This record gives sequence, C-alpha cells and structure tokens, in this order.
Amino acid sequence: MTTPQQLFFLMREEYTLLFYMQCLLLGAIVGSFLGMVISRGPRLAQAQNDVLYHLSFPASYCHHCGHALSWWENIPVVSWFILRGRCNHCGEPIPRWLPGVEISNALLFCLMAMVFHHPTQIMAGWLLVSFLIILSVLDWQYFLLPDCFTLPLLWSGLLVNTFSGTVALQDAIIGAAAGYLFLWSLYWIFRLTLKKEALGYGDFKLLAALGAWLGWQALPYICLLASCIGLLFAAKSTRLNITLRFPFGSYLSFAGLWFFIFYHYGG
Repeated sequence: MTTPQQLFFLMREEYTLLFYMQCLLLGAIVGSFLGMVISRGPRLAQAQNDVLYHLSFPASYCHHCGHALSWWENIPVVSWFILRGRCNHCGEPIPRWLPGVEISNALLFCLMAMVFHHPTQIMAGWLLVSFLIILSVLDWQYFLLPDCFTLPLLWSGLLVNTFSGTVALQDAIIGAAAGYLFLWSLYWIFRLTLKKEALGYGDFKLLAALGAWLGWQALPYICLLASCIGLLFAAKSTRLNITLRFPFGSYLSFAGLWFFIFYHYGG
C-alpha cells in the first residue's frame, strides 16, 4: 500500500511538471485568501476574540461599493485581468497588490517545492510564506503587525522545530526571546536618547517569531539585511524628496524569508 509520503515522492519524480503546476495553483488559491485577509487587516487588528468571525463573514466584496463578488470574480489572478483591474459593479480600480499577492504566493509555493525535498519542510515553508506575506503587506499598506498573526507565527515556529528537529528547540526558544528583547532594547534606546519611537511592538513580536522559526543564530543576518533594505528605501525617498515612513516589518519579513530559503534550509 502506497503511503502519502511515497505518493509525494512519486509525483515529484515521475510527474515533475504536473507537481509544480499543482504547487503554483495551490499557491494562487491560498494567495487569493491571503489577499482577503490583508484587505480586512485593520478590522482584524481590532477584532481580538472575533478574528475567525471577521475572516468568515461577510463573503468577499468590493470595499468601495459593497458589491458581493460572484465566483467568477474570485478566480485568482485571472479575474483581475478579466475585470481589467476594476470592480464589475462600480468601476472602482482593484488594488494592484491583490493580484501581486496571488502571483507572489504562487511563485513562492513553487519555489519551496523546488528548494526543499521533504513534504514536512515544504509545508512548513508554505505556512511561513503565507504568514510573512500577510504581515509584510499589512505593514507596508497600513503600518500594522497585528498580534493575531505575529503570535500564531511565533508559536507555530516553536511547534515546527519541536517535531521536525530542523532547529534545536533550545535555539528556537532563545531566538524567540532574543528577537523580542533586541528590538525592545533598541526601541527604548531611541526613545530615551532621541525622544522618538523608531520601532513598534509588532516589530518585536515579528523578530521573535523569526527567531522561533530560524534560531537565534539567524537574527544578526536578518536584522542586517532588513536594515540594509530599509536604508536603500530611505535613500531613494530622500533623493526623490518624499517623506516615507519605515515599515520595518516588511523588511524583516523579506529578510527572514531569504534566510529560510537560501541559507538555513537551502544550505
């Protein structure tokens, strides 16, 4: 009798193209759900104990006119092109980041399947990608890193490393604590010396979550890469004479994902 793991390896080795096409399709479908979650982000941040309710109700709708979307308006990526990027009811432009999230998630799901070789690693990667896309876009759009996403990401990282053994549980626990305390310390240094709040509590929790997933050894690399990305954006905004707020959570998400793929597992 063929086990699920044997079936997985059979699909990957014998039907490679079909396997990756399925990963792309799954990533696009999940990405469509992530787009809905992101669009409700500000409300979810205030929902606290009603997060699941606000995720379930109401069904997908246009945030400008309230038009309930039919099935053909909800097809990942395809519907955006069919509708020419506008609501079918009121004609209001649909944000371009929505198909961007769907395409990005599809490509990253496929990339995870290419880089990693064990189904549990791939599924862990899919989980991490989904959370980081939500958090990065929420921080970029609304400067929000809600507890309802950062805390489950932290606990899931500890659980993954408890059962997979990819990162020693001790390193994961230390990573969670060190990630939080490092940015918390920077926050108070800036606040006491410059009288400014350069970071938010969501940033502390996000770095703690990345420490739980990747271990304390990854934190210096993540912080360095995220800071470099932030400095590049800051330099560009200064050159263009634009006042740009600093969505550090978006940069942390990118840096953590890079480390997860190309260094921690890929190495």
